[in-house]
Amino acid sequence: MNIIVDPREIEKKSMSIIEESLPRLKDMDFKEKEIVKRVIHTTGDLGCIDLVKISPGAIEAGLEAIKRGKSVLTDVNMLKTGLIASRMNSFGVRAHCFISDPEVIDEAKNTGQTRAMVAMRKGAPLAGGGIIAVGNAPTALFEILKMIREGEAFPALVVGTPVGFVGAAESKEALREAGICHITMPGTRGGSTVAAAIINALLLQA
Repeated sequence: MNIIVDPREIEKKSMSIIEESLPRLKDMDFKEKEIVKRVIHTTGDLGCIDLVKISPGAIEAGLEAIKRGKSVLTDVNMLKTGLIASRMNSFGVRAHCFISDPEVIDEAKNTGQTRAMVAMRKGAPLAGGGIIAVGNAPTALFEILKMIREGEAFPALVVGTPVGFVGAAESKEALREAGICHITMPGTRGGSTVAAAIINALLLQA
C-alpha cells in the first residue's frame, strides 16, 4: 500500500476522487463547484453536494469583500483558526472573534444572553462590507440577522452553518428567508469546519 504523505498531493488526489465520484459537479458553475468540493473534502461526505445552498450573488459578494480587504467576523475561535492566514494576509483581510473577550464574558453573565450573541454585537461594526461567519452557535446567527433587520449590521455576505438540534435548522431557515447574500447548509448539519471551508474556498478563488 502506497501512502501519500505530501499534503498538496493528498488534497489534489482527494479533489480528483470527489470529481470522479460526482459527475454532476461538471455541470455546476465553476465558483459554486469549488465551494461545494471544499465542503465535501472537509466533511468526507459526498452527500454535501445537495446540502450547500448559495444565494444569488453570494459568491460575487464574498469575493469582492475579500479583494477589498474587508474583515471576517466569526462566532468561535475554531472557525477563525481554520481560515487560511496566508491568503487573508495577501488581501489585507483580518479575522475577528470576540467569544473569549472579557467584556463579552461579563456582559453575557450579567444579561443572561449567550456569549455568542454578545460577541456578534461587539464585532459586527468591524465587518461592515465584509463577511460574517457563524459555524457553531445558532444564537449568534439569530442575533446577526436581528442586527441586519434593525440596520445595525451591514455585512456583504453571511456564511451560516451552525450545527446541532436546538435552533440550528431554524436559524439557517431564517437566514435563507432574510433576503441577504448567504451561503448555508440547511438542517441540523454544519459546523465551524464547514464554515471555514466555505470561506477558504472564497479566499482561494479571490
